[in-house]
Amino acid sequence: MDRHIPFDALRNFRDLGGYPTPDGTHRVRPGRLYRSDSLGKLSEGTADWDRFLSLGVGTVIDLRHPWEIERSGRVPEHASLTYHHLSIEHRPYNQAALTPDIEPGPYLAERFMEVAEDGVKEIREALETIADSARRGTPVVFHCASGKDRTGEIAALVLALLGIDEATITEDFSLTELATGALLADWRTRNGGASPTWPGFGRAPAAIMRLFLAALKERYGSVEAYVTDALGMDATSLAATLREALLEPRPTAHPALTYRKATEADAPLLVRLRDTAALWQLARGIDQWKPGEKDEAHFVRRMREGEVWLAYAGNTLTGAWELWWTDEAAWGPRPADAGYIHRLMTTPHTAPPGTGQAMLAQAESRITATGRPHARLDCLSTNPRLRAYYESAGYRVVGEQPGKTDGGGSPYAVTLLEKQLS
Repeated sequence: MDRHIPFDALRNFRDLGGYPTPDGTHRVRPGRLYRSDSLGKLSEGTADWDRFLSLGVGTVIDLRHPWEIERSGRVPEHASLTYHHLSIEHRPYNQAALTPDIEPGPYLAERFMEVAEDGVKEIREALETIADSARRGTPVVFHCASGKDRTGEIAALVLALLGIDEATITEDFSLTELATGALLADWRTRNGGASPTWPGFGRAPAAIMRLFLAALKERYGSVEAYVTDALGMDATSLAATLREALLEPRPTAHPALTYRKATEADAPLLVRLRDTAALWQLARGIDQWKPGEKDEAHFVRRMREGEVWLAYAGNTLTGAWELWWTDEAAWGPRPADAGYIHRLMTTPHTAPPGTGQAMLAQAESRITATGRPHARLDCLSTNPRLRAYYESAGYRVVGEQPGKTDGGGSPYAVTLLEKQLS
């Protein structure tokens, strides 16, 4: 599931549904809670407008300053929509004009704390509005200009009250990184082709949300205590209302996985899937992948030199992997006795349980079909969690490669794992 719902004009419209509670028993209901960049980009009579109305949204919360609405417009009026203007930021600042020496994490975390304390009236009303809409079963969307900071702060508070863990809240914030390129392109178009002076403009590194949540807890003890002490709300009652309306049991039955070989037209999809998986890792402190490391050309090359496969649960993409027939960078010159599995990746939170193991088995069956007796793969030597995962699937450690390089940066150490195929 790609959380970004595609629009022609909107860049960062996302469904918050599907995030699991820490005990794994429930998830946020899909199609009920949305976050977005400015809905002032929508126009009546367009495909975007029809797509937006088809979501059944009944409540719109606009978090921008009045002058932003005056300059860029608001969501069109419609009989099905109730519009709330709640400007939660009281000290405006120009991110694009910041100097390059300003570190995004500490700087924006401090701005988030300012909003949390300046905007108590508006934040309280936003949470009340979301709870009321949830109680009535009305889908709600809240938005600011880019759908990143003010929107991210409200999303964090709501997800925390729903009981979603901090790593997932941080991950949700960082998913704006998938829209950064489009947001930057729009800014340049509005500003005659110029670029922001601040390299952090439009970026959403995990450190911002991580630092903000830590600061909020240091000052108040917890999100619930902030809601009680700063907002003057009954946090227990509010959380109960939100959970009753917006959580549902996680599915226990899933469609059987199906597989197809990727084509070059799938390269953008593969880039997005990998970057999404990288953001999931970074939010959890896993040092494995970084967004933007592999472009479309990488996946096209892997298709031409080997194979790339996609996995689906019903019609929904749920994962992918690469299959190579040689890997001298990690394993050195070898006879044609193995297939090399790379970039095994699943869709965070929405892939059916066991998807990774099922994809491994499918890759191994493809290797066996070619007559090769071994499946091989590697993982960063600094990632014991991934090593343990592969060992649980029957792979055994057979060596270390201390200086692997893929041509994209400095050499790095990997653990080599192998499985004998029947």
